[in-house]
Amino acid sequence: MTATKPQDGITVSADQDDPAVIRVGNLTKSFEGRPVLRGIDLRVDRGSIVSVIGRSGGGKTTLLRCMNLLERPDGGTISISGEPVFADGRQVHGDLARLRQRVGMVFQRFNLFPHLTAIENVVIGQRCAKVAEREALERAAALLKRVGLAHRGLAYPDQMSGGEQQRVAIARALALRPEVLLFDEPTSSLDPEATREVLRVMRELAAEGMTMVLVTHEISFAREVADWTVYVDDGVVVEQGPPSEVLDRPAHERTRRFLTSLDTLD
Repeated sequence: MTATKPQDGITVSADQDDPAVIRVGNLTKSFEGRPVLRGIDLRVDRGSIVSVIGRSGGGKTTLLRCMNLLERPDGGTISISGEPVFADGRQVHGDLARLRQRVGMVFQRFNLFPHLTAIENVVIGQRCAKVAEREALERAAALLKRVGLAHRGLAYPDQMSGGEQQRVAIARALALRPEVLLFDEPTSSLDPEATREVLRVMRELAAEGMTMVLVTHEISFAREVADWTVYVDDGVVVEQGPPSEVLDRPAHERTRRFLTSLDTLD
């Protein structure tokens, strides 16, 4: 894939000579002897938005979680901005905390700390990363404003809607200034109004050039913002290409059946 967008300073510095932020090669993963990933190859270029689609249980979330070693693959290779992080069946990046700062993740179920306010949830990761307290607070306040929640900084998660919690989670991930953000079905548990709120923030990030990988069933959103679409089924990449091809003119029957099933659900 070659589609890229100019960055505006929201990511940390990286090797600008190599357009690939993430490279995944022949990635495999099994759970209790059941293969979930069967040799996945994927490349994510700096400033691009990659949408990963497919049926439930097809391996999408496992692929995403392997990218920052929340799940340890069985085999294959992963590199971040040219730096190997996994190879020969073992982790070769010694600092997992630093890796997960570079490759941030927004979870389906928010994963906020229930005993912390919104601003504290955005601050806590920064403090673990040794960001000075004042800077962490200022950054958190700015990011909550950016996601439209400046007025909710002192609210606890159980006082916020699902859409508000997910936007706090996005602010938390952005606070560590990652090179790429991974989104695992960020709107699947939200009502339509909350979904629109979260997608608005993601559109803004896309317009600013944030590198993103989205596991999503929001096909219209993927068509609108993604540069590259990957259809994963039964642990393999069945088809990939520009959204205009994969979503509107799929070459493979498996892809066509999947998209037709979504149309039927709608």
